[in-house]
Amino acid sequence: MMSMQMSEADSVVKVAEWQQTYYASDSGIQSGATTVRDDESSTEYSGRKNYSGSTTAPASASAGGGNTAAGEPKSPTDFDAQYSLTRAQRVRAAMFPETLVEGEAAMPVQSDPTQQSNVQRLAEPSQLLKTAIVHLINYQDDAELATRAVPELTKLLADDDPVVVNKAAMIVNQLTRKEASRRVLVQSPAMVGAVVRAMTTAVDMETARYTASVLHSLSHQREGLLAIFKSGGIPALVRMLSSPVESVLFYAITTLHNLLLHQEGSKMAVRLADGLQRMVPLLKKSNPKFLAITTDCLQLLSYGNQESKLIILANGGPEGLVFIMRNYNYEKLLWTTSRVLKVLSVCPSNKPAIVEAGGMQALGQHLTGSSQRLIQNCLWTLRNLSDAATKQEGLDGLLQILVTQLGSDDVNMLTCATGILSNLTCNNSRNKTLVTQYGGVEALIHAVLRAGEKEDVAEPAVCALRHLTSRHQDAELAQNAVRVHYGIPAIVKLLGQPHYWPVVKANWTL
Repeated sequence: MMSMQMSEADSVVKVAEWQQTYYASDSGIQSGATTVRDDESSTEYSGRKNYSGSTTAPASASAGGGNTAAGEPKSPTDFDAQYSLTRAQRVRAAMFPETLVEGEAAMPVQSDPTQQSNVQRLAEPSQLLKTAIVHLINYQDDAELATRAVPELTKLLADDDPVVVNKAAMIVNQLTRKEASRRVLVQSPAMVGAVVRAMTTAVDMETARYTASVLHSLSHQREGLLAIFKSGGIPALVRMLSSPVESVLFYAITTLHNLLLHQEGSKMAVRLADGLQRMVPLLKKSNPKFLAITTDCLQLLSYGNQESKLIILANGGPEGLVFIMRNYNYEKLLWTTSRVLKVLSVCPSNKPAIVEAGGMQALGQHLTGSSQRLIQNCLWTLRNLSDAATKQEGLDGLLQILVTQLGSDDVNMLTCATGILSNLTCNNSRNKTLVTQYGGVEALIHAVLRAGEKEDVAEPAVCALRHLTSRHQDAELAQNAVRVHYGIPAIVKLLGQPHYWPVVKANWTL
């Protein structure tokens, strides 16, 4: 009987111990005590989470002795609880990484580290969406702010007090730094007109700088270019080209460049405002990027306009342009300058001025570079100038380069090289001798053979051969070279083509 009572007592104790252990270890699974509330900022759950991502059992459970001892492996239920706790962390890390506390990290759950989990795959798109929404909200705020400020700022820009105008110009300049507010300003003709008037009447350099910066920012939009043009901005910007402040000069020339490129009617407006007379002296500046913009403006204004070419000549343009070609190595500047010289080289008045300034030698410096567009511009310019440079001295290096380029397969290069040599060897015994000594006869014959039916190459090449075979100290040497390198059959073949009348004429003295 006693044994049965002891057995029942032992059973009660074991049941109590089992229940205590059960509720201490597994109650989180059964009762949901470790489930996190939707509001993660709350701490109302039984399992307290620390920043390492693990859970700490409540005091009542630890009192029962059911927690896992240090160093012992965790049970599967512990991992389930940790996974449940860090699920929200992983989503938060993907959507809002900036809210994580420093050192806090979500537990990785993928079995294969080389493959991304679903949350990780959603991280980048969710960030892009959030960023787009933030930008949209900020854009709307900027637009609303500018819309409210524009009427008042327009009035302040017309104030009689220079200090008030200065402060208003500073604020408008700040508004143009953001796209939304800049669009609002562009759509207000009154505001653009007020900025132009403030720039024209500015008595201090700061106001001039602020207003020039505003117009520069607006000129990057087509609506802005039209607003500046209609508000009389071109004459005001041309006046700014005489400013002693480098930043004002840069803003003014860049804005004018944008207008010349994209706004119809701007070229005539710049010419009428004496823009060329203000631009040519700027060639004496030393900033290569500034000079590149200035020379491009000169090209845009002078192309197809003879009056503009003469204005550039009258203001010393050829000398300034040749100086740039001789002393700078910035490829874009050299290219834009060569474009201006190419336009001026077809002007009978500018041509001798460029040659006298040393244009042939300066252009010849760039025929061996790596920029093909620069080489082509220099060659065409030299070809245009060469008929005015027959008496020019110091062309030894240029002649040698041209003979070398006769071996090119590029038709444009052959056309230019043969044309230049034809002109430079005309009535110039020294040049004839030099070209002969450089192997020019053989190179010209090969050029004729490769030219085939290309009259633009064959005619000047044969003409150059005619010059080389007469009236200089090495004329007999040149004649023998024609025979040795089978030049006579090549020339006879050309004589059999009646439509090659210029070539036939060039053969007369051979």
